[in-house]
Amino acid sequence: MPSKPIIAVTKISKTYHLGDVRVPALRDVSVAVQPKDFLVITGRNGSGKSTLLRQIGLLDRPDQGTITLLGKEVTALKERQRTQIRLQHIGYIFQEYALIAELTAVENVMLPALMQEPARVCRPRAIAILQKVGLGKKLKNLPRQLSGGEQQKVAIARALINDPEVIFADEPTANLDTVAARDVLELFAQLNREGHTIVMITHEPDEQTYANRILTLSDGKVV
Repeated sequence: MPSKPIIAVTKISKTYHLGDVRVPALRDVSVAVQPKDFLVITGRNGSGKSTLLRQIGLLDRPDQGTITLLGKEVTALKERQRTQIRLQHIGYIFQEYALIAELTAVENVMLPALMQEPARVCRPRAIAILQKVGLGKKLKNLPRQLSGGEQQKVAIARALINDPEVIFADEPTANLDTVAARDVLELFAQLNREGHTIVMITHEPDEQTYANRILTLSDGKVV
């Protein structure tokens, strides 16, 4: 018997309004993501990739359609409930790292956990995750003291701190050189083998080889 999707998106649409101009970003998009999938979302600029990721990552709401995550319909949940799901079940990795400049690597990683646990509980876990991604010697470094690849690894460690079932990554290698990008992708592949479901946006054809499924968008529709 096939497993139930960990994410089920059914006919969602999203339109942005820029003054009097309507900009359709998603048009009746449906997709099912299975547990342990490594799904790559690709397409040209403006195709709706990031908009789709924001909907299924609970950072935004579609105008219509439904999203089911871990068997729960989440589209109409109150913001507090959506925040709790993000904290407990979702890891989100941004293209620009989104680290806090005044905090060390380990403090940045601890942030999501501090909303649920005291520092004495989550600090050892943050240190262990940074060691896992190869930054055990950079625990006290500020973001400006790290390379782009190292900053992205801190962002990945932060996404892992609450042991999420799903990791969303929005063009995580866009600002990295070839070597650093490969390191990050190999880390994603390892996490996927360990059981994490990964949904990643990329423009790069060679990065699609890491995926077991590819979803292509064009003008807000699935190709």
